[in-house]
Amino acid sequence: MRILRASDHKRMPWKNGGGETVEIAVSPEEAVLAGFDWRVSMATVATDGPFSIFPGIDRTLVILDGNGMALDIEGRAPVLLTMASDPLAFPADVPVAARLQDGAITDLNVMTRRQGLAHRLSRIELDGSSSMLLPAPTCLLLCHSGALSFRRGDETGALAAGDALLIENAAGAELEIDGDAKCYLVSITAG
Repeated sequence: MRILRASDHKRMPWKNGGGETVEIAVSPEEAVLAGFDWRVSMATVATDGPFSIFPGIDRTLVILDGNGMALDIEGRAPVLLTMASDPLAFPADVPVAARLQDGAITDLNVMTRRQGLAHRLSRIELDGSSSMLLPAPTCLLLCHSGALSFRRGDETGALAAGDALLIENAAGAELEIDGDAKCYLVSITAG
């Protein structure tokens, strides 16, 4: 297990130059935008516009902060994402246009290379103690707000807002968490 502190997340320009993203984790480490197998990042979207195109990549998006964003995804009906919406999965290699509803938003973005990997993104509202069996070989737990402590076997630690816990060789392992936090669990499997 490895704690990824918010202060260490890497900031970089969007692929299309329209903004900035905060990279939480990427595999392989130090991969460039064209060469990652999977990537977890956050972005602040302050203006309407197109999404970057990533050939061969699947994407899941959830709104972390703000009043929402409407997405026009080629081949689908328009969809409005808000903080209450479930994570939305869609191909990252089709045109997508975003329209903000009322001001800037921050989103969480999970991407995996379609040929070989798949992912799931789920929200966890933590109020007290919880235990979960980790569903995939690679899992990342993002503490979006609040704080939590964790235990897996003999390993323990704590996450504050913006911190993440990367767990490899995780499938079937038990993770105990305790605190008051809004979290997101990313699960990455062989596709």
